Amino acid sequence: MVLPKCLAISLVVFSLSVILINNGTEAFHKVYPHLQSLTAISVSEQHRTGYHFQPPRNWINDPNGPMYYNGYYHLFYQYNPNGSVWGNIVWAHSVSKDLINWKALEPAIYPSKPFDKFGCWSGSATILPEKGPVILYTGIIDENNTQVQCYAIPENASDPLLRKWIKPDQFNPIVVAEPGVNGSAFRDPTTAWWSKDRHWRMLVGSRRKDRGMSYLYRSKDFVKWIRAKHPIHSKANTGMWECPDFYPVALKGEEGLETSMVGNNVKHVLKNSLDMTRFDYYTLGTYFPKKDKYIPDNTSEDGWGGLRYDYGNFYASKSFFDPSKNRRILWGWANESDFQDDTHNDDIKKGWAGIQAIPRTLWLDSNGRQLVQWPIEELNCLRQKEVKICNKKLEKGNYVEVEGITMAYYYNIYIYLQADVEVTFSFSSLDKAEAFDPSWVNAQDLCALKGSKTQGGLGPFGLLTLASENLEEFTPVFFRIFKAPNKHMILLCSDAKSSSLKSELYKPSFAGFVDVDLSTKKLSLRSLIDHSVVESFGAGGKTNILSRIYPELALTNQAHLFVFNNGTESITVENLNAWSMKSAVIN
Repeated sequence: MVLPKCLAISLVVFSLSVILINNGTEAFHKVYPHLQSLTAISVSEQHRTGYHFQPPRNWINDPNGPMYYNGYYHLFYQYNPNGSVWGNIVWAHSVSKDLINWKALEPAIYPSKPFDKFGCWSGSATILPEKGPVILYTGIIDENNTQVQCYAIPENASDPLLRKWIKPDQFNPIVVAEPGVNGSAFRDPTTAWWSKDRHWRMLVGSRRKDRGMSYLYRSKDFVKWIRAKHPIHSKANTGMWECPDFYPVALKGEEGLETSMVGNNVKHVLKNSLDMTRFDYYTLGTYFPKKDKYIPDNTSEDGWGGLRYDYGNFYASKSFFDPSKNRRILWGWANESDFQDDTHNDDIKKGWAGIQAIPRTLWLDSNGRQLVQWPIEELNCLRQKEVKICNKKLEKGNYVEVEGITMAYYYNIYIYLQADVEVTFSFSSLDKAEAFDPSWVNAQDLCALKGSKTQGGLGPFGLLTLASENLEEFTPVFFRIFKAPNKHMILLCSDAKSSSLKSELYKPSFAGFVDVDLSTKKLSLRSLIDHSVVESFGAGGKTNILSRIYPELALTNQAHLFVFNNGTESITVENLNAWSMKSAVIN
């Protein structure tokens, strides 16, 4: 369960040591009583997405309890049915046959019981053999933000759409914070897994002072839960662990694994959404079932400098195993960034806020050091007109328009640029790569320092997305390559600082380093462009960045797409395939 990003940013400036804790409770979820039920008269279409998931109006945040059951994909999500700021939260519910087109149903869970009277917050779904799905979620029981874990079951498990859910009074709440556990930093239960000792296990996110915690609970019957003596894992100086996710990945291949899988041929992933930074971090490691301990590998940092699913606007993610195609699918929330204070004027005016990222298939990279993510294959069904560029050489300062992909024509009207672009860049030499300064430890800072306009040796090169004709506005997604003493450092940037003429927007320079072998002297990039979203996948999905942008000029038929090179080393666009994307049918 999360706050609007602007609130989180304001909290980051405070030291973790000054977080207020009173008798085991804390209250960070700032509300806007005068705004949370303010419904817009009309909904602005200017920056609404065409194929990313969002409801017709109002606020959304965390994806909750995604699953595949009886032929349907189910997505629940935190939703305010009355306004476009956080508040009045319910579990909205949509179903799909293909993860792209969605039908909205009535909310599955909403405050209605003493154990969730003050809120129904994030959680997960577990499918029990021969019984069906069970939702685990966080209920808020009082105005002090006291958090407990609750469960809900379908009223009719034979209904393929699972339209109605009930919250049995017996056993609810199923988990209450014990003495020594921070009662208002205790939330977001994971999907449970089954162990050989015939117990179910789940995790609940928490913190103790500045130490992030994932508490582990065991149950034989899924309603009576006992906390393990020690957390499955914890880490100092990370702050609150929200929305934990814990699942296995195969050592080889791209197939996903059911959540209960253990053995010598798997690694485990522990993901936590860090409340203080508003990013999702994960580690790869080993799970020891007999000790109920998880130990991360030493191949990446366990903390703020560690691996991320995405280096942009991507938070509160949740994965699930899809048995219909033997894959693990990841959902993530992308918040709005078009306001900078507590007025929320832009969100209130446009009548909506928040989207979900495109669902991604994920698996373990062949090097065993990180995950790889890629948009689900079903997205390709939205591709329409295709444009190709082959073997186009770009000298320093060159940019070339990808003509014919500047707009889509759908239902007899022009709509804003919706595109899917896949491109492979090549170069003949690494000799001109700039020297890498060891002080450049933060990729985002390096992107802001260098940018797309600063000439380099090998790069910057990439795409100029959602660009106005004369480049008054553009969002570049690009690579820069540097030479360190023993290796090359590849930087992937998605830089929003020139994305809009509106000066008051939050326009960050998002970036991440890419762990890839350059022996082929090639780099690939895929960008999904959708009105106010540029969602990019570098080097086949090793480093990914989602940016929210709000152009004023680069709209409708005034939106353009370019390839560019601003380095002294010439770059070749070996293959570029770009498709106009039709809109999905969503809610």
